[in-house]
Amino acid sequence: MQKVYHEVNQLDRHCYEAFGLSEDILMENAARAISDAIVQNFSPNKKVLIVSGVGNNGADGIVVARHLHGDYNVSLYLPFGAKSPMCVLQLQRAKQLGISIVEKIEDGYDIVIDALFGTGLNKPLNSRAVEVIEQMNALSGFKIACDIASGIDSEGEVEGVAFEAHTTITMGALKKSLFSDKAKEYVGEIEVAHLGVTRRLYEAYDTSIFLLEKSDMRLPHRHKANTHKGNYGHVHVIVGEQEGAGIMAAMSAFRFGSGLVTAVSPSKPANLPLYLMHSRSIGSHCSALALGMGLGDFDLSKILELDIPMVVDADMFYKDEIKQLLNKEQIVLTPHPKEFVSLLKLCNIADISVGELQSSRFKYLELFSTQYPNIVLLLKGANVLIAHQEKIYINTLGSATLAKGGSGDVLAGLIASLLAQNYSPLDATISASLAHTMASRQYTKNSYAMTPLELIETIALLKV
Repeated sequence: MQKVYHEVNQLDRHCYEAFGLSEDILMENAARAISDAIVQNFSPNKKVLIVSGVGNNGADGIVVARHLHGDYNVSLYLPFGAKSPMCVLQLQRAKQLGISIVEKIEDGYDIVIDALFGTGLNKPLNSRAVEVIEQMNALSGFKIACDIASGIDSEGEVEGVAFEAHTTITMGALKKSLFSDKAKEYVGEIEVAHLGVTRRLYEAYDTSIFLLEKSDMRLPHRHKANTHKGNYGHVHVIVGEQEGAGIMAAMSAFRFGSGLVTAVSPSKPANLPLYLMHSRSIGSHCSALALGMGLGDFDLSKILELDIPMVVDADMFYKDEIKQLLNKEQIVLTPHPKEFVSLLKLCNIADISVGELQSSRFKYLELFSTQYPNIVLLLKGANVLIAHQEKIYINTLGSATLAKGGSGDVLAGLIASLLAQNYSPLDATISASLAHTMASRQYTKNSYAMTPLELIETIALLKV
């Protein structure tokens, strides 16, 4: 996993003070990362348009123009001029080289570089800025954002418009604002530019936010020869009024390695797969429990007294009884935004709308994790956020393929399966979430077509 920071000013200052690097040196390296990416992917003489703002992000863009000048057909556009000392200096150097400075945006460029605002954007865009960004988006060339796509503010919010990048090359370290749900629509592929020292040296300070990678997933492969089903746990799934949800979770748990899976309901569902067992109650042999999916009205009194690993989903987030679980160990919660809003209200943490949550997902996840640090909470979304012990882990690997009823039921089953196989709640949630999202990317049919059963089968075929 990689470190993610709220902002990197402190890291820059550390470079100045500890390593003797100047602002100019960091800027040269930032620009070199972008120009190298262009050289590696585009042949010489391609037409490049760089749109630069008034501050140091704009200065980065001007330095990119200098690095490419002579090998590429570079045009520089400064719709608001140059104001910061570094921007003024870099513009002077560009003029001395004879770099073309244009007065308007026209089509015909192979590459478009956005260096307008960077991560320093802290106020709404004015009408002229909106116009410039819309003009850049209308261009047909390959689009690269310098640090972050212009229009995304320091909290990852987008008010109306933002640059639609194919690739974002961010400077020095990953920033939280790159990973909001709204930002995902604009940032494209994210790369980190080294600024004159390795990332290990640049990222000198601790952080509470981390980006998950494929290598963080630990699938429940079986390596022992002398083993039996009892070694892989026994999941119980509460099957409520909407039977299909619980059954899909149970099927998912079985397919992800649990040795035994029992569906718990007052009467045996007619469509229960043959490999799943049925019981009217939770037995003493239960290793992990999944509840909430399609629950409806269900007697929870005995369930809430249990001290076993649990994954809690869906209907449970609208029931006051959920508060009885929040001071237990080994509890994983998996709400979508509307369910999390309900949970926040039940816990007297916040009374907000879904829109307010989506504008500040990190903030409210941090508030919840501070109050309930032992709970693992997975907040669903375009980017999945997992909170535990006041740390947040980001999973960006999901796709729109998962935007289907039943996907969350499958995820609950995956987590329960790993809990039953003696994964810690955090490890179970991370590995299950990564398997869930990576399967969505490996699905080979049309993006609108995946069913929960196909998702389960794709997870079974994961290769990493």
